[in-house]
Amino acid sequence: MIVRAAEQGDLAAILEIHNDAIRATTAIWDEVEVGIEEREQWFRSRCDAGLPVLVADVGGVVTGYASYGPWRVKSGYRFTVENSVYVHPDHQGHGAASALMSALIQHARAGNVHAMVAGIEASNTVSIALHEKYGFVRVALLPEVGFKFGRWLDLAYLQLQLTT
Repeated sequence: MIVRAAEQGDLAAILEIHNDAIRATTAIWDEVEVGIEEREQWFRSRCDAGLPVLVADVGGVVTGYASYGPWRVKSGYRFTVENSVYVHPDHQGHGAASALMSALIQHARAGNVHAMVAGIEASNTVSIALHEKYGFVRVALLPEVGFKFGRWLDLAYLQLQLTT
């Protein structure tokens, strides 16, 4: 497996992974799948802003993707980012999420990012464990701030300080 910068040709695989997370999980709180145009716009905006979009590639097959973007839009938050890591369900448990997380953190450190935050549905113990493995700590829990699949969702915020 290699982790590399995403390319335009990876967008169909990224879209498939993204829409599966919408359709089948509470990792993304959207309820309507998106089209390729939305992912192209997302990709362009990340690239134009100098933000990373990384993919885990196994023999030419994109098995996962990761990125980070602004946590909030006010200028005072410019050194804080929010991360996203998603792996195709057929490839989970094989190290792609860890490889992507490691590369994302390295990119953030090199890019003068001070803090990385993750908003994770509180019952997603796999994602929480992944983040904790890399030093993230839970800093907040917002009860019942989301709704999907007919139930209320709690949002756990985890944070990693990258610089002191």
